[in-house]
Amino acid sequence: MKALKFALIVPVAIVVFAISCKKDSGSSNNNAQVTTDVAADMAASAVSSNSFGFVNIADNMGANAQVTSLGASQATNSIGTNAVRQACGTTVADSSSVSGTNNSVTFNAFYKFTRTLNCNNVGPDNVVTSIVFHGSYDGPRITSSDSGNASVTIGGLSAAATNFVINGTYNRKGSFTSKVGNKASGSSQVNITVSNLILTKPLRSITAGTATITISGTTASGTFNFSGSLVFNGNNQATLTVGTTVYIINTLTGTYTKK
Repeated sequence: MKALKFALIVPVAIVVFAISCKKDSGSSNNNAQVTTDVAADMAASAVSSNSFGFVNIADNMGANAQVTSLGASQATNSIGTNAVRQACGTTVADSSSVSGTNNSVTFNAFYKFTRTLNCNNVGPDNVVTSIVFHGSYDGPRITSSDSGNASVTIGGLSAAATNFVINGTYNRKGSFTSKVGNKASGSSQVNITVSNLILTKPLRSITAGTATITISGTTASGTFNFSGSLVFNGNNQATLTVGTTVYIINTLTGTYTKK
């Protein structure tokens, strides 16, 4: 079993009983429309480490690639707490579960990985990882229960490469309840496509990269659909643009400030 840094998910059915027409200040509102800020909450959570976001997966892949030793026919691929020999062109399976509280977010999650090691005529070239996951998280601004998948390639395995380079997709969908504004609730889906995410060696710090994001779903009042872009700035920060609104998000905690 490989230990991830943070993560979260696990499908949870949520049944809301209408007691009266009057809602108290802490109740959700499945008739409310989703605002740009709530869409940004979903996007930030899908990116950030402590809500089983893409940054968490990228760090896991970097940690796995970090222990890869070069060889013409074989390389060491990290599985759980032990290292095993993986031949070029083969696929190995791995899984991880995690739960806890970090930066005011309570989470639980389960991941399944399959990792294929591809080599060139010199040695290992890249690892292609397919991931399925499920889990839930409860943060200061939003609660969500989701399942999803990712397909990600990490390159830069050679000793001469100064950085890892990650490209891939990350998708998750489930139910959400906002804790801010009009406290909207309903179903949601977030899709992310990441291009040329740069991870330094050996610290695995993100220094650059871009992504496109779509946030969609349904509440009782109707459907919602937002599109956005993300630029990774380094220092655990990224610039998220949803429509015409710009947010600076912390990729570790999922918090943000609006510009």
